[in-house]
Amino acid sequence: MKFYLSHPEFNRLQLNIRNILNLYFEDAYLFEGHGDNQVEIHQYDHGIQVALTIDNQHYQHELNKSSDDFKVFKRHINECLIHILTKHTGMHQSWGVLTGIRPTKLYHQMVQKGESHEAIKSHLKHTYLIDDEKIDLMRDIVKVQHEAIPDLYQLQDEVSIYIGIPFCPTKCAYCTFPAYAIQIHKKQVPEFLVGLLFEIEQIGQWLKTHQKKITTIYFGGGTPTSIKPEELKLLIEACYKHFDMTHVRELTIEAGRPDTIDEATLKVLNDYDIDRISINPQSFTDETLKAIGRHHTVQETIDKFQLSRAFHMNNINMDLIIGLPNESLTEMKHSLSEIKRLNPESLTVHTLSFKRASEMTRNKDKYQVADRTEVIKMMQLSQTFAKENGYIPYYLYRQKNILGNLENVGYAKANQSSLYNILIMEELQTIIGLGCGASSKFIHPKTKKIENYLNPKDPKSYNETYRHYTEMKINKLNTLFDVD
Repeated sequence: MKFYLSHPEFNRLQLNIRNILNLYFEDAYLFEGHGDNQVEIHQYDHGIQVALTIDNQHYQHELNKSSDDFKVFKRHINECLIHILTKHTGMHQSWGVLTGIRPTKLYHQMVQKGESHEAIKSHLKHTYLIDDEKIDLMRDIVKVQHEAIPDLYQLQDEVSIYIGIPFCPTKCAYCTFPAYAIQIHKKQVPEFLVGLLFEIEQIGQWLKTHQKKITTIYFGGGTPTSIKPEELKLLIEACYKHFDMTHVRELTIEAGRPDTIDEATLKVLNDYDIDRISINPQSFTDETLKAIGRHHTVQETIDKFQLSRAFHMNNINMDLIIGLPNESLTEMKHSLSEIKRLNPESLTVHTLSFKRASEMTRNKDKYQVADRTEVIKMMQLSQTFAKENGYIPYYLYRQKNILGNLENVGYAKANQSSLYNILIMEELQTIIGLGCGASSKFIHPKTKKIENYLNPKDPKSYNETYRHYTEMKINKLNTLFDVD
């Protein structure tokens, strides 16, 4: 749907306004100038007025608020648009004007200032128009996070490590992560491992030299268990050799694709006392798995879960995605019944997001997904299921173009929360990304300023440049922690 805006600050306002329009209309586009669906913004000394002409209907909303801060000005525009578009469509936005992906960061920031829940709730309701239910969810999550990591606000001088392994059996239709089909790219694995082992050695040496503790280590991707068991063992051995593992509180290895789990791989994990893995069904309907390119069956998910239990995997996470093609409340109920039967320690419920680079987004017509009302019912069902089965929400994040403008929520049994997930979501310490497509998040210990630094996404480019990227990360660490 096309909208038009004539405003001197068009370039700075374009993305902001389009994000709000997309909460109500699929594929909303904003152009500079004049047209049938017109957005007009008028600023006064005492406040702001936004007028919207849409489908030959005229609306306007005025706020008696003004600010010289451009970020606040944009938020005022958002507030006006939310009022107008809710009136036009009848669609309620429970997250209000908030389009950021880490809502709980706002709550944490106010907790650190010593504010009470009542004061935080009032601020979030009036500034961002967030519903009480979502604010209470944020409060509950922050409470659980502090129980899991009591020193959460004192970890800025420690780091966590993310190790990216960019291979999978196949690439899922919704995925935008580095994920190269292992059967096609398996000849690139040995050379990739050379670069990754170099990164582990060099970063490990820097951390030991400057006495920086490691809080958590997370193997992601891709699917780390796609590579051979002996190759995975080589990487884990390198971690134990080059990192000081004394203070590591958690080591997780994604085994998200059940078709990558076998006895030899689980034996490797046993050898290093690693018992926290992810086995991600996404759905317990075979037709859905086929449609999204998973290339494994529901029965294989169940069999590999039980095999993992036999090899003492005592902390298993499982992911489900709400709104996958051709799925309704019926399929969601079935998936949750299977989760109840398997009883993993944690459950992450994602809402399908049409990510720009995914195959699903490029070919939307091929994938029929549930409407907003059905998706919201599916989310409510998962919330009820979690509460009734002892799963407590411990982190959440949101994405652009997410169905129903909802969220992704991580649930866990008591004392089973993933520490890495908390740390990466709340952005309270530096995460060093190693491997192909791995993103480093450098967070200044004092100013909290964040700088992202991304390794090359494809194995060939990574293999050619890993020395340069390792050197750059070490330079950034020297600056960040003010060391020679």
